[in-house]
Amino acid sequence: MSHLLRLTAAMSVAVFAASQPAVAQSFPSRNITLVVGFAAGGVADGIGRLVGQKLSERLGQNVIVENRGGAGGNIAAKAVTGATPDGHTLLVTTTGLAINQTMHKNKGFDAADLTTVAIAASSPEVLATHPDNPGKHLGEYIAAMKGKPINFGTAGAGSGSHIAAEYFFKVLAKVPATHVPFQGGAPALTAAIANQIEILATTVGGGAAAQIKADKLKGLAMASEKRVPVTPNVPTFAEAGYPNFTASSWVGFFAPAATPQDVVVKLNAAIDAIVKDPDVQQRLAVLGFDPITGTPADADRLFKAEVAKWGNMVTTLGLSVD
Repeated sequence: MSHLLRLTAAMSVAVFAASQPAVAQSFPSRNITLVVGFAAGGVADGIGRLVGQKLSERLGQNVIVENRGGAGGNIAAKAVTGATPDGHTLLVTTTGLAINQTMHKNKGFDAADLTTVAIAASSPEVLATHPDNPGKHLGEYIAAMKGKPINFGTAGAGSGSHIAAEYFFKVLAKVPATHVPFQGGAPALTAAIANQIEILATTVGGGAAAQIKADKLKGLAMASEKRVPVTPNVPTFAEAGYPNFTASSWVGFFAPAATPQDVVVKLNAAIDAIVKDPDVQQRLAVLGFDPITGTPADADRLFKAEVAKWGNMVTTLGLSVD
């Protein structure tokens, strides 16, 4: 390489390096759009709007929430992968993004087309039943139901609650159980309260916590490492005789893959500070969610671990959507 070429290359690298901090300094320069992968009124929407309001206050720009539901969050995810990678368009989604990486074959995008900004909160899966049904915990319930049909209801096929419950019944407990998908979490919850289904599989943050606390439902097992404060009387799967089974639904923020790293770091720091706010933590706790903090690298490691974890369950169960 000639001296002139070397000098030109060195200058190009220097200009690029010098421009990177300036990107974050000037960001955001206009409205930020949070594209929520699910309908208004759901958990992702609620947490997205909570963080979005605080994000606007911190960054000094309006934050617009746009709901693009459908295909388990894939429609919104695909839209964000095609957005300008400058940090002004973010995806707000759930565990479905990790699940769909394995289960959906023709999404039109790949998880690698997104970069993880932050995973802000998570809520463990729970199995609950009507208080009149037998058993103080899941082990007793299964023993009492031996030889009897078990139906478990969820908010829909392909959801984390569906996959986690089916994996538990078929692979771990080896108990015949029939999945009854509902059109959303509210109808499934209503059916369980009316004792129209034997088991409700949902997240603590999916409305189950309030019903368990009101004694309208009985929590049989929580898929968490330890009991959660919002429902302290519900034992873990390990306590019920099924160790090492954990599964949670989380809400995360993602940007197009080519978004400058310093912009990702700035967004992550803002979301991290929001999640650490005591008022936000209290509001999350009421919903049955635990806050999650950490760097973009921490969030990305968690997301990749979730892709592997849910991918294993999906593959074992033989679930696939073309």
